Amino acid sequence: MFHNYGCFSIFGMPMSRTCTFGALLLVWLCWPSLLIEADIINPAEVQALRDIKNSLIDVNGNLSNWNRGDPCTANWTGVLCFNTTMDDGYLHVRELQLLSMNLSGTLSPSLGRFSHLEILDFMWNKISGSIPKEIGDIKSLKLLLLNGNHLTGPLPEELGNLPVLDRIQIDQNNISGPLPKSFAYLNKTKHFHMNNNSISGQIPPELSRLPNLVHFLLDNNNLSGYLPPGFSKLPNLLILQLDNNNFDGGTIPDSYGNMTKLLKLSLRNCNLQGPMPDLSRIPNLGYLDLASNHLNGSIPSGKLSENMTTIDLSNNNLTGTIPNYFSGLPRLQKLSLANNSLNGSVPSTIWQNRTVNGSEGLILDFENNKFSNISGNISLPQNVTLRLEGNPACTNSTLEQFCGKSNDGQEIQNPTNSSTSCEIQSCPPPYEYSPTSSTPCFCAVPLIIEYRLKSPGFWDFVPYRDMFDVYLSSGLKLNLSQLYLQYFVWEEGPRLKMRLKFYPVFDVNNSSSHAFNTTEVQRILKMFTGWNIPDSDIFGPYELLGINLLGPYREVFTTSKSSGISKGALAGVVLATIAGAVTLSAIVTVLILRARLKDYHAVSRKRRASKASLKIDGVKDFTFSEMAMATNNFDSSTQVGQGGYGKVHRGVLADDTIVAIKRAQEGSLQGEKEFLTEIELLSRLHHRNLVSLIGYCEEEGEQMLVYEFMSNGTLRDHLSATAKEPLSFASRLRIALASAKGILYLHTEANPPIFHRDIKASNILLDVYFTAKVADFGLSRLAPVPDIEGIAPAHVSTVVKGTPGYLDPEYFLTHKLTDKSDVYSLGVVFLELLTGMQPISHGKNIVREVNIAYQSGKIFSVIDGRMGSYPSDCVEKFLNLALKCCQDETDVRPSMADVVRELEIIWAMMPDTDAGIAEKVEIDRVKEVSPPSSSTAVKHPYVSSDVSGSDLVSGVIPTITPR
Repeated sequence: MFHNYGCFSIFGMPMSRTCTFGALLLVWLCWPSLLIEADIINPAEVQALRDIKNSLIDVNGNLSNWNRGDPCTANWTGVLCFNTTMDDGYLHVRELQLLSMNLSGTLSPSLGRFSHLEILDFMWNKISGSIPKEIGDIKSLKLLLLNGNHLTGPLPEELGNLPVLDRIQIDQNNISGPLPKSFAYLNKTKHFHMNNNSISGQIPPELSRLPNLVHFLLDNNNLSGYLPPGFSKLPNLLILQLDNNNFDGGTIPDSYGNMTKLLKLSLRNCNLQGPMPDLSRIPNLGYLDLASNHLNGSIPSGKLSENMTTIDLSNNNLTGTIPNYFSGLPRLQKLSLANNSLNGSVPSTIWQNRTVNGSEGLILDFENNKFSNISGNISLPQNVTLRLEGNPACTNSTLEQFCGKSNDGQEIQNPTNSSTSCEIQSCPPPYEYSPTSSTPCFCAVPLIIEYRLKSPGFWDFVPYRDMFDVYLSSGLKLNLSQLYLQYFVWEEGPRLKMRLKFYPVFDVNNSSSHAFNTTEVQRILKMFTGWNIPDSDIFGPYELLGINLLGPYREVFTTSKSSGISKGALAGVVLATIAGAVTLSAIVTVLILRARLKDYHAVSRKRRASKASLKIDGVKDFTFSEMAMATNNFDSSTQVGQGGYGKVHRGVLADDTIVAIKRAQEGSLQGEKEFLTEIELLSRLHHRNLVSLIGYCEEEGEQMLVYEFMSNGTLRDHLSATAKEPLSFASRLRIALASAKGILYLHTEANPPIFHRDIKASNILLDVYFTAKVADFGLSRLAPVPDIEGIAPAHVSTVVKGTPGYLDPEYFLTHKLTDKSDVYSLGVVFLELLTGMQPISHGKNIVREVNIAYQSGKIFSVIDGRMGSYPSDCVEKFLNLALKCCQDETDVRPSMADVVRELEIIWAMMPDTDAGIAEKVEIDRVKEVSPPSSSTAVKHPYVSSDVSGSDLVSGVIPTITPR
């Protein structure tokens, strides 16, 4: 027996007193073999690197260190190795990163010798010759990046032998010949980027078998033949972009209307004919370009997705009229029907039904058709452009304003400007002032990235600018304030080119914070070069055009080795941990199943019983005639609002009750089951701070919901610059507290709980007494229910919907909706209450602007001056709460229960005079509707003990964490 004193045995002989000597002796004996195993690259790969250098022309000398020492340990430029040896005892090259090095020459066939290579990157050089077929021997290859060179010749069939290839980018070369049928075996490949080449022939129908294909970009080639109908069976295809090819006068297969995941369909100038397919069954289609073909017939009447931003059907032979559903596309930026044979009237509802904010625009290009007039109001909202030149309607003098030539080209834009007053000369190169820093005159070295969106899902970037900042900074795990978009410009494609600058965060206690450290630079660049930034539906695929490494960053990315635990050791630890965890998990699972099974069956029976009943208690079923009578036959004078669902009318029922009637427009009707399910859900919501559902009507092809009438409109109305009587701070705080209580009820006491998903100032309504009530549950989702073990997931996975400026950035990135998503949106509303600003205005995001003011100590400069005097300590606490709600990371936001508690604390701090004025209207209302009681001695009507409403509302803030 040996005691654990650090001694060990060699060849079975115990080592006790000579422990240290023995250890040193063993290390000395093994040292040569340790050096060989840890530091020497596979000789075949060393020779391959020499061959590659010999076949290239390196005018800038970027590869001059490729003749000194070991490639892995001597940090050869662009050569990155694994940090541990493989089974053969050698180190191996993991990545060749040689982008934008002004290299010419040819690619060596020796590239096939890299047996463990994962990334092969020669982007944006001047390399010519053909793609070596030997690349097909690299079975470990994940990214093949050869775009932006002068490569010629056909694509080798051998590239179809890459079993784990994720991305092939050969765009912007001179590749010719057909697409190899062998590409049908690339079962792991998601991205085919081959645009701007000379690829010819038929698209192999065999590619319809690719199970993981996401992006198929082959625009600007010489493809011919027909469009494979089988592409409709691609289960994950998001973008199909084939512009500027020649498909021999073929048609667009009707089956393309079954591509349920498609986001973008772009077939511009493809020599296609026949009818336009019905694409109404594609739920999230956002971009449609079928321009410059020979399509005929009418535009299908099936309503396209409400996600549509761009519809271009110009330069075809389309006939008939403009479909009605073009009036119900809330995100539409451009609708081009120019140069067709469309007739009839141009419906003014296309622009009347749209609310166009300051940063948004709408282009309607109807030139050179046969439109005779405009039906309805010809007054255009701001930022809406209508073009009618070349139509008979232009003979009408009242329409001359729409008949002139105009240019919608988009030039270089510098979307953000630094307001610093610092002298430029004060920062020595390569340092410059950080325009994103809240610290005045903070000099830092930026990391500069040239970047391009290859297939964006929009025509106008400006309304999506803030969403892009959130997407990219979150994807890179950086603060929003570290990203500066220096400029963007639209290029042919259309593609969106940008220059991005990333700045370090200033740390007053760290003098080195003026530049990123080496580890952080490597991490950021690896996110770009490894395509590790999560894809986005709206922004589409990106490409890296170049990296500008200034000053201290120049040598950063050449480091090829990294320290840390070896993969073998780590695998052993992980496997042991997993084995123990699996065993323990199995035992716990059996116990939980036994404990929960009985309760689960009881809950299941209860749910089945409630689902079987279609009777809706407490909600009145109105007839169509009652609705028509209440609204004077839906006269326009009774209309008080409008949204994507339809119009809202003020109505007076037979018993003189004033109501709001939300009438669905044609094209937005739900099925009967879904409509009744929504009503049944809304009928369960009873809280003083939620707008109450009174009844519904489903008759004569109509669907209507009847709500209590909120005479003072939306909160947004009262925060606008045109509001007649601005709200005081006390009133704003009371509205915030009421709104938070309504949402808290949804999260914790509604049965089942609900995530609202579209909280914004225009969905918070005010009644005659200025009591705030949350409305519009059209996007709401039920919270997740407990599983068989009684455990409820923390989120609902769902397609991202909501309003830009209010969207939770983590929900936007992960599609995981939680109660904290509502907290974020409400935090934005709080910032609106404090500042009077809109969430997005003139390219500025309210969260960012308030954060900058807060960090610079100038927070009171952004407070809305229209609300008069206010207690500064209460405003500051309210502001702190709002910013906590708007944190990027879900986990650091407060729960809705915490939000309500904090608001009540702030309300209790309010001076009695301010609180009394704000309460007066509410107290008067309580006196009118409630009998006097000696037990109503409360300071104000919003403490937990004074929540009136239905019996379902306890009025007590739960102590448990809401779901």
